[in-house]
Amino acid sequence: MGHVPSGPVRQAGAGHHLQGCEHRRGGKARTAVAGVAADGGDALATITTGRDDVGRRADAVLAHLPEVRAWQEPLYRDLHQHPELSHQERRTAGLVASRLRESGLTVHEGVGGTGVVGVLDNGDGPRVLLRADMDALPVTEATGLPYASSHEGVMHACGHDVHVASLLGAAELFARATDQWRGTVIALFQPAEEVGDGAHGMVDGGLADLTGPVDVAFAQHVMPAPAGSVAVHSGPVLAAADSMRMTVYGRGGHGSMPQATVDPVVLAAMIVIRLQTIVSREVAATEVVVLTVGSIHSGEKSNVIGDHAVLELNVRTYDTAVRTAVLDAIRRVVVAECQASGSPREPEFELFDSFPLTVNDESVTERVRSGFADFFGSRIVTMGAQAGSEDFSDIPNALGAPYTYWAVGGIDEQAFRTAADAGRLNVDIPVNHSPGFAPVIQPTLDTATQALVVAGLSWL
Repeated sequence: MGHVPSGPVRQAGAGHHLQGCEHRRGGKARTAVAGVAADGGDALATITTGRDDVGRRADAVLAHLPEVRAWQEPLYRDLHQHPELSHQERRTAGLVASRLRESGLTVHEGVGGTGVVGVLDNGDGPRVLLRADMDALPVTEATGLPYASSHEGVMHACGHDVHVASLLGAAELFARATDQWRGTVIALFQPAEEVGDGAHGMVDGGLADLTGPVDVAFAQHVMPAPAGSVAVHSGPVLAAADSMRMTVYGRGGHGSMPQATVDPVVLAAMIVIRLQTIVSREVAATEVVVLTVGSIHSGEKSNVIGDHAVLELNVRTYDTAVRTAVLDAIRRVVVAECQASGSPREPEFELFDSFPLTVNDESVTERVRSGFADFFGSRIVTMGAQAGSEDFSDIPNALGAPYTYWAVGGIDEQAFRTAADAGRLNVDIPVNHSPGFAPVIQPTLDTATQALVVAGLSWL
């Protein structure tokens, strides 16, 4: 996730005891359907496709999960041990393409750089896109895991290795049980999510020509919540995030003669203060906006007034119109403060690391929620909108497809409960992007794989 919230996900009901890695439909139901799937024959042909039979068909598809798990867990460890930064995911992409081919999908490589698209055509029916991101972060790992990163200063600190392994598992499960669904599964592996341009790069790289029409799109993210839990939310689920670099100009001189200068440090300070009034005085109280100036730099010596200052800020919003209004207001304030200070040059603005708003389609989310509720039972929880941001929505928006995006927990349940009971979640539970973030392999991988299968079957 390109930008993440500041602490563990506090889900409604997240502190309750989870039922391990099995779902509530129970072992007997799974065994019975698994037996039918193994035998083949007429009984299997009676299983109809469609949203009303999701749970039963999910059991049949997931009967193959133990076989998938045998290669999925080692692959996950390998991915975690060999992380690759944004736009450098060549080894990861190669592993993905190879695994997809082994599973029988048609594979397209080099989409938007290192992106990979696998297509599994199973006759007429809905076309469902499932997406995973592949890139790691410039973080030095401190988990102490035996399969910790072997690349100094690079780490899968946001769980994209979980996303890749679970989508590869789901793709093979769909391929192994084509008698349980009809339509097309599109498994998309995206580069460069962390820098906010990987999804757009795949779109520009001809993605629509490879996927054809898409009826619905899904993505998920592992979060600092109890492993085995699945969290859904309708409407805005992730904030839009925009980073802006602003260069303002003064007139340099000696620190003892400020009257002969236009001090860019004072100018920058006035800008920082004035920017805060955008949120407090120009945004309605019912809207949520966070505006943070994270960096200011000017000058190199204590007795020298420099000739310019560079400010970097980040804005998070949950509404497109509000986003536009705030960005416009930032420019207006900066220009006005420069004029008030007698700046000799117009300020310069550069937007970077921009992430779109992620708004889950209400009807799609409710349909997936229904399938999740049937399959996961009490392990499905509701989360609120998160302050994190990412670029997944650029893909379905470009393809004209509705979408939903959910979270799966990755923290050992007992460790999470202990921290929650002690009021130490923010202290004891490592979050995404931290050196200690390390999802437990199980039930995290099982749950993430199951979620993709169940969501897909809600349409197929």
